[in-house]
Amino acid sequence: MLIRLPLWLCPAGMMVFGAGMGYAQNYPDKPIRVYTTGAGGASDVATRIMAQAMSGSFAQRMVVENRAIVGVEIVAAAPPDGYSLLHYSNVIWLMPLLRSNVSWDPFRDFVPIVLTQSTPNLLVVHPSLPVKTVRELINFAKARPGKLNYASSSTGAGNHVAAELFKAMAGVDIVRINYKGAGVALNDVISGQIQVMFPSAGSATQYVKAGRLRALAVTSLGPSALAPDMPTVAAAGLPGYESVSMTGMFAPAKTPDWIIRELNQEIVLALRKPEVKERFLNSGMEVAAGSPEDFAATIKSEMTRVGKIISDAGLRE
Repeated sequence: MLIRLPLWLCPAGMMVFGAGMGYAQNYPDKPIRVYTTGAGGASDVATRIMAQAMSGSFAQRMVVENRAIVGVEIVAAAPPDGYSLLHYSNVIWLMPLLRSNVSWDPFRDFVPIVLTQSTPNLLVVHPSLPVKTVRELINFAKARPGKLNYASSSTGAGNHVAAELFKAMAGVDIVRINYKGAGVALNDVISGQIQVMFPSAGSATQYVKAGRLRALAVTSLGPSALAPDMPTVAAAGLPGYESVSMTGMFAPAKTPDWIIRELNQEIVLALRKPEVKERFLNSGMEVAAGSPEDFAATIKSEMTRVGKIISDAGLRE
């Protein structure tokens, strides 16, 4: 919360910030628009949960705009005044590594506010595939190069990056079958048309419990609350493996630091509420919260780590 000081207490040297201070006292004085992915996706669900949790503290509505990738471009070009925000997955920083025609740069066009959630993937196979562990899958694939297929959605999506990282580290040749959406891709694995996929834990768990998919491992480095009885890929046969989908809040470049700090504080307070954590878990997500600097460091680290994989595997389009 911002503290209002009487003017006679302000040192003369602070008067240069007078206009900004007055603006800060009134922020936000109109609805904040948060652009995110399509309706029903993980980022959309998380955005709406946070918007509800923050409404009391900010005393303004947060309007959720489902504009998919167009929203990224809208926020990149928006005024840096704190009223146009972007809540999006790690596609924001992975897409420029994968494609040469991307119109934005994660650091040139945006300011990181906070990492809001992380979602591990599950390594699943169709039950007809005669493998029950990560090591068995690796051995099976090595004995049949190019014979197995994996399903993925768009280039740069979590299920795509997780699969390519697995292929690179395990030294296996599993052919990618690209779909327009993760739901359609998962349906083809369930039906047995495709053998392997790395869907988000939240989307696949119900099918694993019903016996329609066989889960071999979770892609987080350590155990996940979303898959408490599942071994990690790293522990089950591929040491050092880690791939999680991350989502964070961004503002346009040149947004004043005090706005970034205020937004970070309010979002972190919302994320740390027990009921918000529970709603995230029930929706297949784990809460993450930290400073803008923490988020920026995570982005840089992930771009370096995944960028090498993309380069080594020749995935850039």
